[in-house]
Amino acid sequence: MENCFTSSAEVFSWLSKHINLERGQRPKSFRLERMEVLTELAGYPHRCAPSIHIAGSKGKGSVTSMLTAMLTAAGFRAARYMSPHVTDIRERICLGDSFFSEDIYCSAGDELRNIAESPLPMMFDECEPTFWELLTLLFFLCARKAKCDVMVVETGMGGRLDSTNVVDPKVSVITLIELEHTNFLGNTITEIAGEKAGIIKQGKPLVLAKQNDEALEVFKNKAKEKNSPLYYFPEIAELSDIKITPQGTEFSLHSLRETPCTPWLNSYSLSIPISGKVQAENAALAIAALKIAFQNDFQETSHRGTETQRTQREISEEVIQNGLASIKMPARFENIAEANQTPFIIDGAHTPESLTLCIETFCSLYGEGGVLIFGCAADKDAAAMAHITHTHFSKIIITTPGTFKTSDPAQVYEAFAAIAGKEKTVLVPDTNEAVKQANLFAKSSRRDSGTQSTQREGDGINLPILCTGSFYLASEIRKLSK
Repeated sequence: MENCFTSSAEVFSWLSKHINLERGQRPKSFRLERMEVLTELAGYPHRCAPSIHIAGSKGKGSVTSMLTAMLTAAGFRAARYMSPHVTDIRERICLGDSFFSEDIYCSAGDELRNIAESPLPMMFDECEPTFWELLTLLFFLCARKAKCDVMVVETGMGGRLDSTNVVDPKVSVITLIELEHTNFLGNTITEIAGEKAGIIKQGKPLVLAKQNDEALEVFKNKAKEKNSPLYYFPEIAELSDIKITPQGTEFSLHSLRETPCTPWLNSYSLSIPISGKVQAENAALAIAALKIAFQNDFQETSHRGTETQRTQREISEEVIQNGLASIKMPARFENIAEANQTPFIIDGAHTPESLTLCIETFCSLYGEGGVLIFGCAADKDAAAMAHITHTHFSKIIITTPGTFKTSDPAQVYEAFAAIAGKEKTVLVPDTNEAVKQANLFAKSSRRDSGTQSTQREGDGINLPILCTGSFYLASEIRKLSK
């Protein structure tokens, strides 16, 4: 047997040698039964604590982070699993908003490697365990070794066949559905909703974000089939008094009707340190899921000491306020500029809806006519993204969205140039150079030089910069800013 891991870096380096699901997996490689065998070999670590399971096309990472932050504020040891990471792969597998200790990653890594490198059942002959399956199992092992009280688990892609779908959660959460990953999930909203609906479990509640009619019908039918109580957010609660500033978002949350599980909402006045109406919507969805999962007081069994103890915690308004106020989510409308400098916003918006909301927020805060740095993976509709963005910016710089996913910056450039024009659009494949050119243009095209930008108090005189289209691009630029 190999020597034990001595650092988390060694664990993730070993993991990286396996098939990378996010870099070109074939549809037939998605087989949930393989993950079921892996968890059985590991002694069912996914059952070590209650879980909340989150799927969707946009906002699921924010909902996951917000749920974890509120649970942590309530005193729970909450294990969080999400993707992608922005600056450190350990961001995918966390205790609260912090990394697990190195000994947890190493010990879990040793156990994972022993399983992966031992003789596996014949079903693995066709396709060895994927990177995503092994990463998911590592999360469950870390959560068990750290004796976590609850796990907040975000799907990687889809839901029905996603490796996280071995959990039997207290509640399932599905955010807004859009056309995405069509080569794997289907070419219609109905097909994609069907894949996401695969996380709905027998008799377990479903908290559902606002959907279009096609997707809503799919979720209603699946919830009925599974005898799963359905909490459709537009029918149970509403947001009001939304105020967006560069420092974050303030809003009020009210219940619309009382159900056996929803006398809890009443009226909350809340704030989150992230700008954007969509983040208020994500927070509201997370609150609904949390209250439905852990109604009123939650009693749980703790095995941390030598004796089993019963403890009681309340998901109070103060807990919700403190949790949301503490959230840290890199690349979610994050300003990486130094204090008092012209805004440089990075955001992982990579679907038409999320991109539209991102630009609306950006322009409402900083005006029209700024600089856009854009990059997206090869499976995205670049032309659709160009139609959404081109009228709002004075300069559009197309670059490479990292190397984690396949991309074709030249093709994206052609799509943008055809719509926005070649005078406004430029191709700069090297991300470092793209940032330099964006800064130069922002400085040379001051707001008083006849650009379309609207001067905002506190903006400074240079044009604001927005980087979006991919979390991987946001990650690259965030690293360059450090």
